[in-house]
Amino acid sequence: MEYAKSLARLIGQLERLPGVGPKSAQRMAFWILSHPREDAAALAEAILEVKERIRLCPVCFNFTDEEICAIDRDPRRDRSLLCVVAETRDLVAMEKTNEYKGVYHVLQGVISPMDGIGPELLKIRELIRRLEDGQVKEVILATNPTVEGDATALYLARLIKPMGIRVTRIAHGLPVGGDLDYADQATLIQALEWRREI
Repeated sequence: MEYAKSLARLIGQLERLPGVGPKSAQRMAFWILSHPREDAAALAEAILEVKERIRLCPVCFNFTDEEICAIDRDPRRDRSLLCVVAETRDLVAMEKTNEYKGVYHVLQGVISPMDGIGPELLKIRELIRRLEDGQVKEVILATNPTVEGDATALYLARLIKPMGIRVTRIAHGLPVGGDLDYADQATLIQALEWRREI
């Protein structure tokens, strides 16, 4: 079907969003069309505002609209414990557990030679500088269990261990409530490798 030019442009722009295919983009575009102009204006304003106001925290490189993000301003946080994540969405996932009480460092990506991303493009120099003051006693490497995530964690561990700081990696394996017979081989292998004494 041929759409009016402006509708086709909107659908095309929505399709560029991650996880949005042609049908989802079409549904969103039709939703925007069927709602009052004020709703569309509010959506457009929210998008522009986030582009104008959100920046990286100079301490941890989390997204913030303040000088320093709320986590780094929180005096109750344990500054001897630093969790390194690839992206802000990983930080959000960790925060949702309500278990972690330390601070974070967001790398803004992972090492991926296939995509042309080397260590120099990540916030690794800033991480090392942050560790030099001796306040951090443990670094938790919380990158995804992918080839790139594992490579990044290994690279960081090799840089940090000589500094005399304890380096740990989040465990990987079976999800809570999961069934062994539904788990793939790689997940079972990781579950065995990361087992701990009870």
